[in-house]
Amino acid sequence: MPITKSAKKALRSSAKKRQHNLARKTAMKAALKKMRKMIADKKTDEAKKFFPEVQKVVDKAAKTGVIKKNNAARKKSRLIAAMKKANA
Repeated sequence: MPITKSAKKALRSSAKKRQHNLARKTAMKAALKKMRKMIADKKTDEAKKFFPEVQKVVDKAAKTGVIKKNNAARKKSRLIAAMKKANA
């Protein structure tokens, strides 16, 4: 356990940040999972309409540092590729 006043504050701060990051990460994972399920069920029209929401969630996660920029780009790219493959 922290002893100094600044260490106690740092612990509180990191706990808040952890909660915030976990919330962002779980929202992102849920959106990705929902999108993949739509693609697997061949619901490409719904998936196309839902993609901007997924993109927004992934970009916000990258912006706030939950995931890295290239990781976000890779996730979006693979979703688009999967949609195109399901369409063909």
